[in-house]
Order: sequence, then C-alpha cells, then structure tokens
Amino acid sequence: MRYVAAREAGPPEVLHVAQAPLPEVKPGEVLIEVAYAGVNRPDCSQRAGTYPPPPDASPIIGLEVAGRIVALGEGVTQWRAGDVVCALTPGGGYAEYCTTPAGFCLPVPPGLPVAEAACVPETYFTVWYNLFERIRFEPGESVLIHGGTSGIGLTAIQLCKAFGAIVYTTAGSDEKVAFCLRMGADHAFDYKTQDWSAELWRLTGKKGVNVVLDMVGGDYVAKNLRSLAPDGRLSQIAFLQGATVEIDMRAIMMKRLTVTGSTLRASPAPRKVALARALRERVWPLFAQGKLKVVLAQTFPLAEAAQAHALMESGTLIGKIALEVGGG
Repeated sequence: MRYVAAREAGPPEVLHVAQAPLPEVKPGEVLIEVAYAGVNRPDCSQRAGTYPPPPDASPIIGLEVAGRIVALGEGVTQWRAGDVVCALTPGGGYAEYCTTPAGFCLPVPPGLPVAEAACVPETYFTVWYNLFERIRFEPGESVLIHGGTSGIGLTAIQLCKAFGAIVYTTAGSDEKVAFCLRMGADHAFDYKTQDWSAELWRLTGKKGVNVVLDMVGGDYVAKNLRSLAPDGRLSQIAFLQGATVEIDMRAIMMKRLTVTGSTLRASPAPRKVALARALRERVWPLFAQGKLKVVLAQTFPLAEAAQAHALMESGTLIGKIALEVGGG
C-alpha cells in the first residue's frame, strides 16, 4: 500500500509517499480501505518530532479516516465487510489501508459526503469528551472557545449552540470573526486587534463565563482564569503558545475553579469506545437535523500531504483539511 512517510523530523517538506505492507488486523480490529484521511494539528506535531506516537500505535501519521471496512479481526461482530465508516485511529490514517479498534468506528453521519466524514472523529471525540463529559457543560451555560475557526473551534461552537450555550470565541482576523458568527457564535473577538479578556468581561457584566476551552496556552492561561465566573471550569487541550506558565493560585481558590486537561490519543481504549457510543446516540442525530456542519476547507491528494501540512501551519485556515487517498 501507499502511505505518507517522513524522512526525518522536520518541516512539511520531509513528507513523501512510500510503500509498505498492509497492516495486520488484530483481534477486535477492523481493516479500512481509506477513502479520505483528516489532517489535524497533532499530525503536524508528530511530523515535527514533538508528539511521538504511543508505543503500541502505528508510526504512520493520521488520527482519523473514512472508508470501507474490508476485513474483520477476530471477535468483531458489530461491523461487516463493506460497511462505510468514519473512524478514530491510534495512527496510520495517511495510508491506503489502516487498522483501528472496531469500537472506534462510527457510521458516516447522515447526509455527509465521505470526505467530510473523515474530518469528524478527531474533533468530535475531543470536544465531546472535554466539554460534555470531563467538565460537564450544561445547557444554558456560557462558554469561551479559543481558536474559533479551527476544526476543534468550529466543532465546539456548533455543539455548544446545539445544546443551548451562550458562545464567545476568539479568532485572528475580521474574516474569521465573521465566519464564527455565521457558524453560531454569539460574540467573537479578533485577538490581534482586541483585548478579548476585557471585552468578555464587559459583555458578561463582569461576571465571566462558566467554561473555557483553550488550546493556546501561554499567557492565555492566566487570562482564562480571570475570565471564569465563580465555580467555572477551564479545559486545556493544547499549548500552541507554550505549556510552561505562571499563575496565581488564589484565583482558582477564591472562585472555586476547576482546571483540567487531556490528550485524546493517550486516553484508554475503553474510554474512546464509550465516547463513540455517546456520539452516535447524542450527536449523530444532530447531523440528520441539519444542526451540525463540517467545514472542509480544502482536499489534497495523498502525495501532497506536505502542502496540506503547510496550510495547516499557515494560520490562514478556516475549517478542516482532508487527504484524498482512494476517493469515495
């Protein structure tokens, strides 16, 4: 099979197409003939050498795919060969064939093209776990979502609005701010030209928000804590601007704040299986109702994975990127 390999850790240019044997299907797994693979920030980090895969995962980049199941491992009964699915993967997505635990697979959401379905698992698993399960977002609460036009940001905006949130978000241009508002955000701030924390404080009547979802880190962490209402919760899922920060713990104590974080890839397999069940039950019907959309910004052939990573890292992207592996 063809797959995307990295000659060494480095910039996007290290990516190229190589050949490898098909992966072995282990008990409890399925083999998927990949039509499209989603491109995500962790992929870029793995390519750069700062996010190595777990020891038991495929070294091939790629955390989400959509395609056709072509083989079943021992003990798999919930799927059949020929089923078209989208799936979270432990790795291996940038390839013509990839294996993943059967419980990580979901049917393609109603009405979604296969290319868009490939862009769903990583962001929806992440947002559902961190906002709806880990810090128990409740309908009617207010939430601040950073990186509003990223795949995670757009997923969080739509899901929170679908469950009755008041949504604030940040983005890096007038165009991105306008896009966030069109996708359902109630208020959006251009972090390059506005003091988003001051604006948020003003708009909330100096009360703050109930929940913050952040992937920026750095000096945002202290601002996030100041922006939370009493009993507020901060979910930290990445640190694009630095993981080592200095904070005043009194803010956490005085306002009874909860600060938590997670990485999806390192989460135990049974948790991901449970997340897949929750998504199928509570989120997939929202696609059928037209309440959720996938913003697929651009599709690249598998051989142009380097260009896809360059776009991901350019700061201009609105939405998601997919690699066309076998069509669909």
